[in-house]
Parts: sequence; C-alpha cells; structure tokens
Amino acid sequence: MTFRIHDTATRSLREFTPVRPGRASVYLCGATPQTIPHIGHLRSGVAFDVLRRWLSAKGYDVAFVRNVTDIDDKILVKAAEHGRPWWEWAATHEREFTRAYDLLGVLPPSVEPRATGHVPQMITYMRRLIDAGFAYPAEGSVWFDVDAWAGSAGGDYGSLSGNRVAEMEQGEPDARGKRGAHDFALWKAARPGEPAWDTPWGPGRPGWHLECSAMATYYLGAEFDIHCGGLDLQFPHHENEIAQSHAAGDGFARYWMHNHWVTMAGEKMSKSLGNVLSVDRMLELVRPVELRYYLGSAHYRSVLEYSEEALREAAAGYRRIESFLDRVGAVDPGELPAAFTAAMDEDLAVPRALAEIHGAVREGNRALAAGDDAAARRIAAAVRAMTAVLGVDPQSAQWSGGAGAGADRGAAAARAALESLIAEQLALRATARAERDFATADAVRDRLAAAGVTVTDTPEGPQWSLTAEED
Repeated sequence: MTFRIHDTATRSLREFTPVRPGRASVYLCGATPQTIPHIGHLRSGVAFDVLRRWLSAKGYDVAFVRNVTDIDDKILVKAAEHGRPWWEWAATHEREFTRAYDLLGVLPPSVEPRATGHVPQMITYMRRLIDAGFAYPAEGSVWFDVDAWAGSAGGDYGSLSGNRVAEMEQGEPDARGKRGAHDFALWKAARPGEPAWDTPWGPGRPGWHLECSAMATYYLGAEFDIHCGGLDLQFPHHENEIAQSHAAGDGFARYWMHNHWVTMAGEKMSKSLGNVLSVDRMLELVRPVELRYYLGSAHYRSVLEYSEEALREAAAGYRRIESFLDRVGAVDPGELPAAFTAAMDEDLAVPRALAEIHGAVREGNRALAAGDDAAARRIAAAVRAMTAVLGVDPQSAQWSGGAGAGADRGAAAARAALESLIAEQLALRATARAERDFATADAVRDRLAAAGVTVTDTPEGPQWSLTAEED
C-alpha cells in the first residue's frame, strides 16, 4: 500500500517517493539546549520517531539525522544569567534532552550533528551563495539577500509559509551592514565576550538557519526525502533554510512535515508563558511508556491540549493493552493488520491506528473469556506488531526488561488497583450520605483514614490523597 504524507510545502497529501529507491532520508530539527525539556519539546521527538519506525516497517533503510543547535543567542543569554560558560550550559541541557528521549523510547538518530562542529561546511555554503549573488559580507557578518533571491528566476521565498516578503519580519535586531530589511544572517560578526570562529569574512558564529542547510546536505546529500520539525519553525527557520539551499543550487527536502503544539488552556506551551511541564514532573504522574503513549496518541498535525485528566486517561488506555498481553503471556510480534497499515499509510493516522489496537484488545479479551487461547495468542501477536510501530510494545525490551521497568509496571498496577478500591469505597460513602446513613458514611471515611487515605469533600466531589503524599 502507498504511504502518503501531508507535505506542508504543497499543502497536499503526496505519495512518498524517495530520492533513492529502498532508502529514506530524514532530517529533524532537534534541540536548542537552553533549558530542560518539557513535553512540548518531546512531542516532536515522539511524532517523528513514529515516522521513522513506520518507514522501517515498510522496508526502507532509514537515515535519520537530528541536529543540536549548541550555539544560539538564547543559550548565550541563559548561560550569562547563571554565570556559566556557554559550552557547559549547552552540553548540560543537551544531556537532559538525550535522557528524556531515551526515557520515552525515542530511537537514537543515525547521527546527531552539532552546529559548532560544522563551521567548515557553513563556510563552503556561504561561498556558494556569495558567488551566486544571493549573499553578501558586511562588517564581519554575512547576510542572505532575500530581495535578490525572491526576484530571481528560481526565487520561491515564502513558498513554505505562504507569507509575503513585504510582510515578513526576521526578528534579528542586530542589523549592522544589512542591505534589506528582510535579509537574514548566515553568519554573525563576533561581539565582545562571545565565542567566535574564524572565517574569510571575519570571526563570528553561525546564524541559526545556515547550520541546518549545511548539516542536512552534508549527511543526506544535496536532495533528500523528508524535513521535519515543529510548526513554530515553519517561519522563519524553515523558510530561510529553503531559500538558502535552493539559492545555492541544492534540491534540498522533497517533503516537509510539521507537528502541531502541545497547548494548555489554548496557549502554546513555552517557557515565556510559564506553563511548562517538565518531563520529570510528568513522570511523577505516569510511567515513561504511558507518557509516550499520550504524546503520540493525537495526530501529529493536531493540537494536543494538555490536562492531567487526559494524561491519566491515556495511561489507563495503555494499561488495557498491557493487561491483555500480560494475560496472554509472551508472544512474538505477528503480521500488521490491513486496517492498521491503511491508517498509518494515510499520513500516520495514529488515532485510527490506536482504534484498531483497542478493537483487537477487546476481541482478544473475548477470546480469553471463551477459552480460545489460540485466537487470543494470534491477536496478541498482531497487537505486539502494531504497538511496536508506535514505540509502545509492552513486551519489548524497552518496556518489559530490567528491574526498573518491572518496578514501574508494578507501581502502576498497584496504583490502578488502589484507585479502583478507593473509588468503590467513595461510591459506598456517597450512597450512604444520600440516604442520610451518616454512621456508615463516617465508618467508610474512618476505614480509609486508618489505611492512610485522606478524603476531602470539595464542590466537585470528594478528593482523596495518600497521607504520605502530603508530606
């Protein structure tokens, strides 16, 4: 069956046809490690890990490049605010991103290049653009000439974002030597106290956009298959990548894929809004595999509106899958059902794919109830195959092996059992109170208190917590 991708550049579903038959080349804009990662950052990693796994499941040899922007204005500012060297600040937070990716079962990239390690490639790229007449040096910086490119025969500036050049703002306040208001920095001249690398045009550091064109084409070739990233990178970052790459004569990416945001109360999750939820905070509520399941459960192009209730519901949904496989016992992954394949082939329609998984789980539980163990094992094998594509196979080494994984599963199971028992007691108490049987209601509350469960009556109903949780 044909895999179709929603290509941001053409705003249409397109059949995936790789540059090189049998191979798939993917570039993902990775972390700018200025702070600890939150779940908004990790959604992109999970979404395109699913893409990678699906390409592999379809038989492609996948080259997956995920960069690290380890030199950036924000990194310099944050490091200075905390009195730390910029390189230490970047490296420390890069490790935090790597840890978070690993915790959520995101496969390591084929290569993870850093901007600071590819200055020679950037110099070569700037030479090509200057020689072509689409870039110019000025006062130690090098600028991309947007008007020159937009007015050329091949100029396609604005094609990705749909913005008009006259209405664009690059957000670069340092305009020393710029010829046009729309021009963007390929290379930034050195400032006092900042890190700098030598170039033929003077010492300085990379502009944000140049690094990705230089690294993507260095590792994947002048033309490659898919460029991925968050929706907020569409402009100016990806628009500028396209401009400088096409102006240099490279075909660059055939397809563009953008994941939508994680939001809270309708606002994009970001540090500036103060509504950031760190990965470690989320892992106090659910297990890593459950957090991954939640982040990957919505279609990658849809907004994922965060709430603790939605997170817990997703975790409960995952546990239903896990419980079925636990009842069946160990099985090898089987064949992918046709309906699941059709869903994934239609621009990674994960919600439809999950519906197929949960439908199979219900069928498998019915088979177990009927004593048809052979049917249950056949269904379980298909469930393993489907969940593996999504990176959440409960019986995989990632999620079932090791003492830590076992402890996580045991703790989650114990918590689920506790929640069920307490809910039953609270329902009994509510019935007693409705019937004005206050002796029984008080007895329920006293039994819970003796077990270390505190019950608080609120306008939304009774809420409970473990006494130890309040310390």
